[in-house]
This record gives sequence, C-alpha cells and structure tokens, in this order.
Amino acid sequence: MNSYSIERYGTAFISHLENQIKTKEPQNLYEPINYILGLGGKRLRPILTLMTADLFGGNFMDALDSAMAIEVFHNFSLVHDDIMDDAPLRRGKTTVHEKWDVNTGILSGDAMLINSYQYFESYPPEIFKKLTSLFSKTAIEVCEGQQYDVDFETRDDVTIPEYLKMIEYKTAVLVAAAMKMGAIIADATEADTEAVYEFGKNLGIAFQLQDDYLDAFGDPETFGKQVGGDIIENKKTFLFLKSLEYAEKEQREGLLHLYSIKPVDSRTKIETVKLIFEESGAVEEAKNEINTYTQKAFDALTTISIDDANKTILKQFGEDLMKRTV
Repeated sequence: MNSYSIERYGTAFISHLENQIKTKEPQNLYEPINYILGLGGKRLRPILTLMTADLFGGNFMDALDSAMAIEVFHNFSLVHDDIMDDAPLRRGKTTVHEKWDVNTGILSGDAMLINSYQYFESYPPEIFKKLTSLFSKTAIEVCEGQQYDVDFETRDDVTIPEYLKMIEYKTAVLVAAAMKMGAIIADATEADTEAVYEFGKNLGIAFQLQDDYLDAFGDPETFGKQVGGDIIENKKTFLFLKSLEYAEKEQREGLLHLYSIKPVDSRTKIETVKLIFEESGAVEEAKNEINTYTQKAFDALTTISIDDANKTILKQFGEDLMKRTV
C-alpha cells in the first residue's frame, strides 16, 4: 500500500480545512474560529481519521468531513479550556479570549461545537447515524474528563485509577473516536471498528502519560511547552500521585508542602520535586505504565482483519508516537 503517507493525509486535510475557512458575517463570531483553526498544531486526530479510512480499504478523501468534525470539536474544547484555565497562550500565540474577550470565546466556541456536527451531514443516513452517535458519546466524555480534571485541583485524595479515567476521557477517547470514524467510513465490521477504537484509546492514554513524564523530564530544546509546567501549576499527575504512594514519610510531606505553594523562583521547586519523583520510584512506574498501555494498544491490533502490512503501519505509527521527545 504505497499511497500511505502521513504527509499526504496532512496535505489533503489542510487544503480541505483552508477551503472551509471563510470570513463571514458577523465577523466577530467567525474571525476567532478561523484564527484558532489556523494556529496549526499537529493535526494528529484528523490525520488518524484519514489514515484509518485508508488502511481499512476506504477512500480517505471520503473521510475529510469527519476529520474536520474532529478537528473543529478539538479546537472548540481548547477555546473553552483556555477560558477556564485563564491561559494567555495556545501554541505560542495569544488565546482567543485574550485576543478578543471572554464572551467572544464562549460564543465562538459554541458555534464551533455546532459546526462540528454539520460536517456529518454529507454522509449517507446509515453512516451519519453511526458517526453522530459515536461523536456525541465522545463529546460528553470529554466534558466529563474536563470536570474530573477541575475537581482534582481541589481534592487531595485522587487515586491512580481516577486519574487514568480522567485522561482517558479528556484525551484518549477523542483519539479513539477519530480512528473509529475512519473505519466506519471505510465500512469496516463492527468488531474491527471496536478494535481500532481500543487501539486508539490505549495509545491515547500512553501518549498522555508520556506527556506528563516529558513535562517534568523532557528536553527544554525539543519539548513544545515549558518544562516543569505541571509542577509549577501543582498538577496532580501520575508522577505526583505515584510519589505520594511510594515515597517515605518525610519526602511525602515535603512533596505535599511544595504542591501547596507557588514560589516566585520555581526552579528550586521543580528540581526538588523531580528528585522526589525519581527517588520514590514514580518515574520507573510511569515508564512501566506507558509501556503497558502501548502494549494494550498493540494487542488490540492482533484481532483486526486487515492485511499484516496495514497492521504494521498502525503499529509503526504507535511506536513513532511513543518515541517522541516533543
């Protein structure tokens, strides 16, 4: 299958996206939408939709509208998340609510959510029904994941299973749905669409756990965000929760204290916390957990009835994703 290429999907998607971006009236509703969609990002999810449609023997061009739905929804959630987090920057550029105002961010985000559903209207009724019901289920889970995340900020009894459920809902289910949509459009069997969903979900969890790890231990040169950002924000990531579970009493108390303050000079805090993460064995556990979920993803591939060459492409994609340093 020589036509397979991430660049090819990316190019097809970008040109489809650019065709959709039009300046309409009222401008204050549509300009922010075009702005956030134009900020780039990895476009990982829409590319996965096209790739999966292709690997399951469909025409990936048929999956472009579905890929748009995923990308518009994803960006809608970012606009609203940024308001909730009062974040000044997104992908290194000013966030929508800072560039315009909070009301604009809310309303433009609402319009994006509605827009994302309109992209499914180009599909025949049977496919439309499958896509929209999967999409709605996913959208509500993303909201639940975001709420868990917000709740965790004020709770000091968050467990590892709760944390894993939060990242599954907040991040992984959208990756999983993006892939399952591609398979649905390619008319794959129920069992195959479910298996590719499992692949995407487990890979999404591994990806997020790795993101947590890289946030603390990534290379500042290649990691797209501020290294130690989660520590500065006192985010209760996997590393933090595992350290609480594993560390000696003194280190545990030290960690809890450090996570109750926001010092002016955060460098010392970051270094001390990272030391506790390493000495407690949490870093080792995080790496094990990343491997466990990556393996679960690969196990899901074994049941899929596509030829081995295409399975290898999916596996290779997973391996490339998990080898990243950004």
